[in-house]
Amino acid sequence: MSNRYRGETALMVDGQPLPMRLTLGALAELEQAFSVDSLPALGERFVGGRLSAQDITRILGAGLRGAGGSVSDIQVAGLAFDGGLNGAIQAAIALLDATFGEAGEGGQATRPPQPPAR
Repeated sequence: MSNRYRGETALMVDGQPLPMRLTLGALAELEQAFSVDSLPALGERFVGGRLSAQDITRILGAGLRGAGGSVSDIQVAGLAFDGGLNGAIQAAIALLDATFGEAGEGGQATRPPQPPAR
């Protein structure tokens, strides 16, 4: 069972829930994959709403690995997602919402918190 307070969600594959979580290591993996240098930049990349199939695969793969799975992005791309492509997209959005915060007013995604100014 997923614990959203810990940022956990599940990807449904063949009727089975696979746990996902974007740990600090998984977020660092995504920063590198998306060529951004900070968590706010990563959040901004996701808020743009223009995610490719490869982006969805990377997000789901990082989430599965963050929750302890040992699956490659190539293996993720070959999974039989419940709901097909739409199910995969919804799972990626749920994972991002669980990590960066629920959607805000009017359905707009919130940005990750900014570090305190020095």
